[in-house]
Amino acid sequence: MTQQGTSVVQRVRRSGIVIPFAVLFTVLSFASGPFATKVNLVNLLDQQSSVLIIACAGTLVFVAGGLDLSVGAVYALSAVVSARLALHGDIVFALIVGLLVGVLIGLVNGIIVAVLEINALISTLAMSFVVSGVAALMTSGNSITLYSRPAYGDVAQTMILTVPSSVWILAAVACVLGAVLWATAFGRYVYAVGGNPNAARLAGLRVTRVRIATFMISGAAAALGGLIDSSRVLSAQASNGGQALTFTVIAGIVVGGTSILGGEGAIWRSVLGVLLLALIGNGYNLLGLDPLYQQVTLGVLILVSVGVEGFGRVAQRWNLASMRQRLVWQTPAVPERTGRSMR
Repeated sequence: MTQQGTSVVQRVRRSGIVIPFAVLFTVLSFASGPFATKVNLVNLLDQQSSVLIIACAGTLVFVAGGLDLSVGAVYALSAVVSARLALHGDIVFALIVGLLVGVLIGLVNGIIVAVLEINALISTLAMSFVVSGVAALMTSGNSITLYSRPAYGDVAQTMILTVPSSVWILAAVACVLGAVLWATAFGRYVYAVGGNPNAARLAGLRVTRVRIATFMISGAAAALGGLIDSSRVLSAQASNGGQALTFTVIAGIVVGGTSILGGEGAIWRSVLGVLLLALIGNGYNLLGLDPLYQQVTLGVLILVSVGVEGFGRVAQRWNLASMRQRLVWQTPAVPERTGRSMR
């Protein structure tokens, strides 16, 4: 493959999510009258705010070469802890403790993965079981309701310029994490660690600390998502989130074009990836389509996204191999030495 063809593939990987998102948005706008209304779009962002926040932080973990499967469990535990404390105590204190729970679990995940060098897939999956079990023990399988504490709902339900506070929190988190990843030294370290950890370590970067920091950010975002959703419905239970939430987050990140092998990705792409999945679900509901086909559509999208990434990496290898071959052909032959000396 030529270098021009490889660059085209790279551009598709980096910004390809824009095309299907724009096409789907346009089609739904014409096919369904209620779709393009402010009420529907704001409601869509409100319902997806937690998933989007978690996906933004999860992008950092992906770019650094990691994977966090515990976000769904952290989401539930933080909501349960915060709701239980807020039921009979100070609401602000309860929210802070809920966030700290996520940060602490992220720290433990980071130490296990970066310091003990245990596979992130296995370690975070095991952590999700532990955290889910703790949440179930705390609630005894029951739901914690906060109807007697309506102030708890101010976190997600406060209207600012006719837009819920959950959407404003999402916008703030996405902008901050996007700026961190794109325009700060820490963001460059994250890309370097995910691209080639050995080279990053030789360059003097503290690879372990960078990876731990990404897991802590992911844990904090999962906790924040749990607090927002529990605030919206004034209740929390251990069965919320779970593997379904984790799958949605990872699917959105992958569909957005972030590499599952690390070293490449962007916050805005993950946001569009999650929103693309949300548009598909919203479109199925508004158009009255069979929801069973929705799972097929999501599966095909993920396979296509992973396939494009794999093809891009194969194209890179082909291009490097062809460049090496051209260098070999263009290298002038060294004349043989004979045993005779020139007189």
